[in-house]
Amino acid sequence: MILLKRYIFLLTFLLVATNSLLAQVLKPAKWTYSFSKKEAKTGDELEIVFDVKIDPDWYLYSSDFDPNVGPTVTTFTFTPHSSYQLIGKIKPVNPKKKFDKIFGGDVTYFTKTAQFRQPIKVMQKDLRVAGSVEYQVCTEVDGRCIPFDDSFTLEPIAVSGENVGAISPAQKPVVGQATTPTSKPSAPTEEPETLLADNPDFQNVITRVDSARADSTRKATTLAKTEEKVVSPPVYNSADPDSSSPASLPNLWKFILLAFGSGLIALLTPCVFPMVPMTVSFFTGNSNGRGESILKALGYGISIIVIYSFIGVIFSKLAGPDAANFISTHWLPNSIFFLIFLLFGLSFLGLFEITLPSSLVNKADSQSDKGGWYGIFFMAFTLVLVSFSCTGPIVGSILVASAGGETLKPIAGMFAYSLAFALPFTLFAAFPSWLRNLPKSGGWLNSVKVCLGFIELALALKFLSVADQAYHWGILDREIYLAIWIILFTLLGFYLLGKLKFAHDSDLPYISVPRLLVAVVTFSFVIYLIPGMFGAPLKALAGYLPPQSTHDFDLSRLFTSGSVNNNSTAANTLCEKPKYGDFLHLPHGIQGYFDLEQAKRCALEQNKPIFIDFTGHGCVNCREMEANVWSDPEVLRRLKNDFVVVALYVDDKTELPKSEWYTSTYDQKQKTTIGKKYADFQITAFQNNAQPYYVLLGKDGKPLVKPTAYNLNVSDFVNFLDAGIAAYKNSIQ
Repeated sequence: MILLKRYIFLLTFLLVATNSLLAQVLKPAKWTYSFSKKEAKTGDELEIVFDVKIDPDWYLYSSDFDPNVGPTVTTFTFTPHSSYQLIGKIKPVNPKKKFDKIFGGDVTYFTKTAQFRQPIKVMQKDLRVAGSVEYQVCTEVDGRCIPFDDSFTLEPIAVSGENVGAISPAQKPVVGQATTPTSKPSAPTEEPETLLADNPDFQNVITRVDSARADSTRKATTLAKTEEKVVSPPVYNSADPDSSSPASLPNLWKFILLAFGSGLIALLTPCVFPMVPMTVSFFTGNSNGRGESILKALGYGISIIVIYSFIGVIFSKLAGPDAANFISTHWLPNSIFFLIFLLFGLSFLGLFEITLPSSLVNKADSQSDKGGWYGIFFMAFTLVLVSFSCTGPIVGSILVASAGGETLKPIAGMFAYSLAFALPFTLFAAFPSWLRNLPKSGGWLNSVKVCLGFIELALALKFLSVADQAYHWGILDREIYLAIWIILFTLLGFYLLGKLKFAHDSDLPYISVPRLLVAVVTFSFVIYLIPGMFGAPLKALAGYLPPQSTHDFDLSRLFTSGSVNNNSTAANTLCEKPKYGDFLHLPHGIQGYFDLEQAKRCALEQNKPIFIDFTGHGCVNCREMEANVWSDPEVLRRLKNDFVVVALYVDDKTELPKSEWYTSTYDQKQKTTIGKKYADFQITAFQNNAQPYYVLLGKDGKPLVKPTAYNLNVSDFVNFLDAGIAAYKNSIQ
């Protein structure tokens, strides 16, 4: 009995010690993989179901938002095999949506549970599906974010029926296809699925932290528990989970209101406004009584709505699930949109007139003469064609904003736009006396068109900027972008005040109060933009401007880099040119390294401790720490004077030279990129896999004090740095 008690005590001690050792290697998400059917036939279509159980207070980034926003998009890569063929892209089921203030854009994410579904077609009896998934999980409790790179292999299911035979070249399975354009094919694995699951923000890294490398018994138990506990959220619209989810409905309503407002603006253009009294007069003069005129005007309005809604339906089908990523990253669509907006903007200013072929307009107009409901429909169609030169860019803007493979959003946008567009025709037909209260057509209509022209030119730069950033052309840096905006809106302000006049403008004998108020708003916006030329962050426009790192003349950077010599050693200087310094950067003018070996050599040369910043390109909390804590003068002075700073990006995909590839002792995987190398280093050296994570190293390569993580309390961070400096001085005495 005593021996049994000793054995239990020893076993308990070992479990506690093991748990303490691995306590910092977090596993906030547990993944399971299965097929939607237990058996199938060759030629059948089924789905691969990825279920995720997420720990409380943590969230997992989804796969369906713009990768340019910042956080790592969950990315799936499937190992090619002749037994299956991918159908379309992975579909996240009912993710939540929010606007991320740090990155200045919309992101989608999951809490508690998540599910992704990938349709496939079974091509052979020997069905083998494997691959990898990269993702990131974060928590707002203490600001930690963790990226992961896991492999998966699905248990085979029974496949019956005859083999479909040889596949033609056009039908060959999609090989090595990733569900987002940011991932790279991963090597297949024959191991059971990992139960760890965490990697969203930092797109490579962390290499499958699988202390949970389950044996078959444990795997069966876990799958059973998952089936009981992980309840998939309801699918409101399997073809369009994003736009139909309750979490995203507020954003959908905002978009609908924006589209409705755009329809009202379109009414004020010179192509449309004069048509209102003309069209209403036609209905009231060619109808037997007021009731019939109202009925015909109602049919006219419904026809307009049907035509524009049909455009939305066509666009939603053509855009496809890849539209958002393609539009946000590829140079071709962004360059095309830039040219389209540029041409329409110049047209609005009066440089030339954009019209559809007259033969098309005349043909539609001839059909409208036939009378009846048929003629009414073609009258509406003729209005759509005739007003194209004014409404085209507005409609195009709505469609571009709704791109992303969604079904509901483009249709809802076009419906809201056309509802506002058609409403006046119906109302004025019902109440023709209202026509007397309408302002007369005149020069003010052209003024509206010119104002829209300036706005179109400003918006065009956004598309060119996206392509410029994605492909590093370097033609539209932040200050150039801002300079063009300042000039455009200054010209708009002078135009509103009557100091600038175009060929088609009427004389402006006086300035109306509404026009003056719009001019005040315009000049106020210009004054807001001007400090941005000298490095002001302009947070309200973060989603529209190029990143701060592209700004050459940044006074805030110059000031912060200059004031560093208070009661400390000389400001840090680089011992050698930083490796990867051409594309990796430190904030606030801090000089440092991105390679640990370089930092070690410089620390020995300068006799300083090393400040390690485990960070990532898509780490929201890393940026928040840099903006709110690192920017403090006391923190910045210490970082610049008293440490050799090295930023280790755990999500960077830059490939290492083959001579530097190695196999990790932690997970037995080969590390081939900068991100994977330093993610592995963080885990093996510090038993931690979350970012941000800050470590102060002494000459012996060991931590001087306990590392710290996300903490927006500046005093705590200053104390952390001071404790490291004191410990370093004691170690060299």
